[in-house]
Amino acid sequence: MPSVEISNQKAFTSEIQALTEIKHHNIVKLYGFYSNSQFSMLVYEFFEGGSLDNILKNDEQAIVFDWKKRVNVVKGVANALFHMHHCCSIPIVHRDISSNNILLGSDYEEARINDFGTAKFLNPNSNNMTTFAGTFGYAALEIAFIMKVNEKCDVYSFRVLTLEIIMGTHPAKRISSLAGNSINNDLLLSDVLDSRLSPLTKSILDDVILVAKIAFSCLSDSPQSRPTMEQLSTQLARTPKSHSEDQFHTITIGQLMRD
Repeated sequence: MPSVEISNQKAFTSEIQALTEIKHHNIVKLYGFYSNSQFSMLVYEFFEGGSLDNILKNDEQAIVFDWKKRVNVVKGVANALFHMHHCCSIPIVHRDISSNNILLGSDYEEARINDFGTAKFLNPNSNNMTTFAGTFGYAALEIAFIMKVNEKCDVYSFRVLTLEIIMGTHPAKRISSLAGNSINNDLLLSDVLDSRLSPLTKSILDDVILVAKIAFSCLSDSPQSRPTMEQLSTQLARTPKSHSEDQFHTITIGQLMRD
């Protein structure tokens, strides 16, 4: 069981409150904590695979992290966020969903959301204004500009994370170009997927297309236009539309958005 020393008392308290409230298979388990006047420490379950960020940056590990495992991780994170947003007594927003805060087991098939130091309980009687929290490149724009937080902030981060999982690297500048003209974008889906992996087989092809469609559906900068995690989790649980391998090689980003 790893322990993490926390220097920020507010983050320490937030982490304990959130992990005490949330009980879900895809959220890291908190086994205990210790605090005195010098330092505070949290004790978590140990995940041998390490962070998703490190796995994607290592070519050898990224290849082992195959398409089936990547789809499972996306579904696991979606289910955990759905639980946080819609099934807890008070909705909880993580505010820092990134590949560095997703831990995987040794087989890379099970995901756990980690690091709840910036998590926020949403008050239905408040505007939920906040200071900036999160990781640049994953944080929703409204947090940086209007300092308002809601569940759609995590949806934005989930979309970036999902793109990173299927592309094999952070989408970075590609996000703005895709968001600006996604419906008419003639870029082939096959050209943006992680080229380190073996070609998609029929058994997983439809699932990957569905995951990609969901990722691109969250591109809107407007929180009101983003789907909820309940909607995304429900979509991921459905049997995906069937495609042939020939069809796959003609699918564009614009097509995904229009279908």
